[in-house]
Amino acid sequence: MCNLYSSTTATEAMRQLFAIRPDHDHLGNHEPLTAIYPRYDAPVVRLDAEGEREAVMMHWGFLLPQTGKRGQPIMPKAVNNARDDKIRTSPFWRASFEQRRCLVPASSFCEAKGRNPATYVWFGMTSDDPAARPPFAFAGLWGHWRGRYRDGLAEIDTHTIITTSPNALVRPVHPDRMPVILDPANYEQWLTGTPDEAVELLEPCPAEKMQIVKEGSEREDG
Repeated sequence: MCNLYSSTTATEAMRQLFAIRPDHDHLGNHEPLTAIYPRYDAPVVRLDAEGEREAVMMHWGFLLPQTGKRGQPIMPKAVNNARDDKIRTSPFWRASFEQRRCLVPASSFCEAKGRNPATYVWFGMTSDDPAARPPFAFAGLWGHWRGRYRDGLAEIDTHTIITTSPNALVRPVHPDRMPVILDPANYEQWLTGTPDEAVELLEPCPAEKMQIVKEGSEREDG
């Protein structure tokens, strides 16, 4: 699972990392985000209609219609993670996996350990500087929602993060799942490859490339 992550990379550095032209950067005055939760907006890198990379803000969580006990529409569920073993078989994910893959920029992600109180363990990439948060990208999918949401009709783009089995660093905290972190050399394959080529990338990030960057009671990495 991944229900909390951060994305604090400056806009210019993000453009360089993801090879985005300035005129394809639609993030506006993007502020560093030290805690991103489901149902909030976050940066996403996708291909536009001409096949060029663009950076946009998207709602985190594919929206799934829900009904109440009497059959009345209620707040749609936000599905913020997609399991790697479901994306080719589930009708909810399949079209997005085949046609709308994206990169989700991040600087760390959090898993909670224990309860009352929980300890929040933040994971990031290795660095000689303990205060640094080297940027990386999750493997993601995006889609489009049109329907009732929150206070009325909404038409928004949404994204989700793909999860896989955990590596040795994450497993003691979350024994079931971790987000798929892509190697930068594989960004193009993830965005433009065939489904068979893309699915090859859905593996746990090697534990030796990661570290615990923060641990404690705080729910923000900042």
